[in-house]
Amino acid sequence: MERVIAAAVQLTSTEDRARNLREAMRWIDEAHRRGAGFVALPENVDLMGSEEAKIAGAEAVDGPTFQAFAARAKALGIWVLAGTLAERASPGRIFNTSVLYDPEGAAAAVYRKVHLFDVDLADGVRYRESRVVESGRELVVAEAGFGRVGLSICYDLRFPELFRALAQKGAEILAVPSAFTLHTGKDHWEVLLRARAIENTAYVIAPAQVGRHGAGRTTYGNAMIVDPWGAVIARCSDGPGICLAELSPEVLLRVRRELPSLGHRRVGVSGSFSDTDRG
Repeated sequence: MERVIAAAVQLTSTEDRARNLREAMRWIDEAHRRGAGFVALPENVDLMGSEEAKIAGAEAVDGPTFQAFAARAKALGIWVLAGTLAERASPGRIFNTSVLYDPEGAAAAVYRKVHLFDVDLADGVRYRESRVVESGRELVVAEAGFGRVGLSICYDLRFPELFRALAQKGAEILAVPSAFTLHTGKDHWEVLLRARAIENTAYVIAPAQVGRHGAGRTTYGNAMIVDPWGAVIARCSDGPGICLAELSPEVLLRVRRELPSLGHRRVGVSGSFSDTDRG
């Protein structure tokens, strides 16, 4: 891992895709102006709206909206995580897809959300992400120029086995672009992010949606960056914006040296013991 200034972007995306993209690019530019070499955007960066709107606006992974983020990464010479965009899947279906672009504008990694948000919340709000979104099938760790980045999306955060598998594949930084609901976020968001950082002795960068998006959707915000000790080292205030923090290889190595829990693991992700697990 190499030292890098990372930025987590917080947005209030709507059904107006053109407006959302202008806002996203504005904050990427601002993060770059403030020294960021890695900028991460939230889930549904291009559109927060109806299922019909998402299906209608879905593109191939090399489509124009995806390529707009690739072009901005190349123009600024930085790494850009295009939080998630709607990728066209089978007819009437999409993937919720996150793409990491390198400073040349090439797609260094593509991750499709594995765990889909199908819940009935106590506030009366019902979500059925699986109605239009297809689940991904692959874990993704990207070899970025500054370190190994494990990719995840929002609801994935509730499944620690996914993050342990990313750590086993060498992840030093865990990216969690999200649109956490207000109802769940106020109690669970920070706790889960800090837990994933502590469990895997890794940095966590969590860009987020915030505020009211229409159609009764309200998100929690609190985009943040967490260090491998579990301390929140950057947090966005209310409303759209960015928070920045330096990701330090010295901090990562110190925490992993002091707490070598990844090497002490005795139970595998599958729940079985192995000679390697026994240490």
